[in-house]
Amino acid sequence: MKWIFPAIFGMLFFAACQNKPIENESLKTHGDVHTQSNADKIKVEHLNLDLSVDFAQKIISGSAEWILLNPNSEKQLTLDTRDLHIDSVLVDGQSVDFSLGKKDDFLGQSLNIPIPADVQKVKIYYQTSPGATALQWLSPAQTAGGQNPFLYTQSESIYARSWIPCPDGPGIRFTYDAQVKVPAELMAVMSATNPQVKNETGVYQFKMELPIPAYLLALAVGDIKFNALGPRTGVYAEPVVLEKATNEFSDLENILAKAESLYGQYRWGRYDVIVLPPGFPFGGMENPRMTFLTPTIIAGDKSLVNLISHELAHSWSGNLVTNATWNDFWMNEGFTVYFERRITEKLMDKSYADMLWELGYQDLKAIVDELGANSPNTCLKLELKGKDADEGMSDVAYEKGALFLKLIEDNVGRQKMDIFLKNYFDHHAFSTITTEQFLEYLDKNLLQGDSSLYKKIGVHQWVYEPGIPANAPRAERERFSKVDSVRTEFLNGQAPKQLAVQNWTTHEWLYFLRKLPKPLDMDKMIALDETFQFTESGNSEIANLWFVAAIAAQYQKAYPAIDAFLKTVGRRKFLTPLYGELLRTGQKDWAVEMYKKYRKNYHPIA
Repeated sequence: MKWIFPAIFGMLFFAACQNKPIENESLKTHGDVHTQSNADKIKVEHLNLDLSVDFAQKIISGSAEWILLNPNSEKQLTLDTRDLHIDSVLVDGQSVDFSLGKKDDFLGQSLNIPIPADVQKVKIYYQTSPGATALQWLSPAQTAGGQNPFLYTQSESIYARSWIPCPDGPGIRFTYDAQVKVPAELMAVMSATNPQVKNETGVYQFKMELPIPAYLLALAVGDIKFNALGPRTGVYAEPVVLEKATNEFSDLENILAKAESLYGQYRWGRYDVIVLPPGFPFGGMENPRMTFLTPTIIAGDKSLVNLISHELAHSWSGNLVTNATWNDFWMNEGFTVYFERRITEKLMDKSYADMLWELGYQDLKAIVDELGANSPNTCLKLELKGKDADEGMSDVAYEKGALFLKLIEDNVGRQKMDIFLKNYFDHHAFSTITTEQFLEYLDKNLLQGDSSLYKKIGVHQWVYEPGIPANAPRAERERFSKVDSVRTEFLNGQAPKQLAVQNWTTHEWLYFLRKLPKPLDMDKMIALDETFQFTESGNSEIANLWFVAAIAAQYQKAYPAIDAFLKTVGRRKFLTPLYGELLRTGQKDWAVEMYKKYRKNYHPIA
């Protein structure tokens, strides 16, 4: 997933980093502190869903049937729920009494179901609440087309339990089938096999025959159409967005081929993407076979599609090999950022990928500076007991994790690193892994017991100690050095129209804007805007940084555009710095006014 938990909404309070790695941990002995289920004792093999989507009441209702194996003759099945109304429960066809546990602010409520030793099926009839955390119900006015409502889910990290009673932990995998009934004028898609045309009944069938964890359960319902992009790839979107999306993502089949050339066969069959309405809180979500995407990456020039490389890379790192618990979240995202940048280098060139590495390093340094270099929040391996699972989802997992892998590559060589990673994905396919299990695999299969190399890399420091280690690799800054020179010329009085920026990419502009002083002199704000029309930019990344600068300088000309941006864009990556800058610059009243007006357009997670 391409999103970062924003520190501005509150400092993260984690327990201290572990001092020593725990060897030979399994899911059962390690424990997942964010699930109340007993899936370590009872095997949940398969899920059958039969659901109806009710836009009028803003609920999903129906049944979830679990196919089980009970090798330990357990007497109770325990599942995770959050604000679900449980109507009834059948165990092998017979109605049973059930109970709900005490409500926990982070974990929801356990659903406790008595079962016999030879149990085979447990069927739960239920409905969601209108405020379910995973669900965003959009009115027609909140969509691109403006004619029909829209629904989508966001199950990561522990929100699947708010729309399905399930064992909601990343280390618990199962297959699923689903039947979903929606209004006849709408189409439904899931993280599974998908229709490519709308049918007349509004009833859709889905199948995911490969085991996935609950956080990868996904559903979207709306006025959706499909365009093929290649033999295995395609894009879904609202009709008014579809042509732009098709043009923007036309290289998707090639991106998939580049990924396969690095780390082996794509194992999920099709790779399709769906462009959601602008309220989607993240850049993307790597739901298997159906990546959910923000429309903010449609810039018209394909300059932001590296985000798709990130979500596609999750088909190996995350979906295929999954972090066993949210304490190991860096195992999903650090690997994916590394893989994403390797794909980008193949698609573009090394100098382009170097810009992404440097911007990522800056993001990491910013969060470490904010949290503190000695903060346990900046460890890769986390301890989140008693905390919201989302609190581990910061730039530390993404960028520090990726730099750790880059450092290993620098020390062993790219050829050995690529062989190692390909074998790693093959060996652990469709399974979960803890940090400690990975380090054991790394030592055995790449470092090969070389204690001097282990110490040179500083494996223990990178994983279990806070801050950014001194040996963190830095990318070459050839292109950014030129940007620094141009920025200096501008700040020293050079007119914007005389600056040598003709061949700049989005990332050079981002670096230019990031390093401008705040607040920038008003005459310079005006000169930049008159020359480059930043206030009217159709590139969301550039617009976001420009709007932050405009708020800091109180550049009033940009304020109507900022208002429109906050009305239509629900991506948390953008909301956080914009609302945050308004607060920091004494413009709280305007921030509150806009938030009250537009809150309904934002996903509950945002």
